[in-house]
Amino acid sequence: MRGRPEEGTDDFAQGLAKLEGYLLCHAERSSARARAEAFARRMPWLTRAQHDEVVRLYTEDHMEVTREKLRAIEKRCRELRGEYGDRYAELRRRLLCTGAVLVLSASALCVCTVPFARLGV
Repeated sequence: MRGRPEEGTDDFAQGLAKLEGYLLCHAERSSARARAEAFARRMPWLTRAQHDEVVRLYTEDHMEVTREKLRAIEKRCRELRGEYGDRYAELRRRLLCTGAVLVLSASALCVCTVPFARLGV
């Protein structure tokens, strides 16, 4: 049917969002690991085990910082959604009141001018 969303569309969108999140997380982890490897290579005196430990710790730390940033962004998005939602509701209320005043004013003007039109004034 036209104009009607297909069943399962929300499930598909949620699944797609989860897949996108997974891929972004994987890409971020790969990027963090590459930076960690570059950082550890700057210390050639490390043994292989130490090198691996530095890479692991650096990657974990970077991922935790990323999670904290994402939480802060998510919190701000929720705040903005609330602020914009409130503002939108206020503007909608104002528009409705203005429209009602305009309709009532036009009606009053029509009612007041009809008797004068009949008199030929």
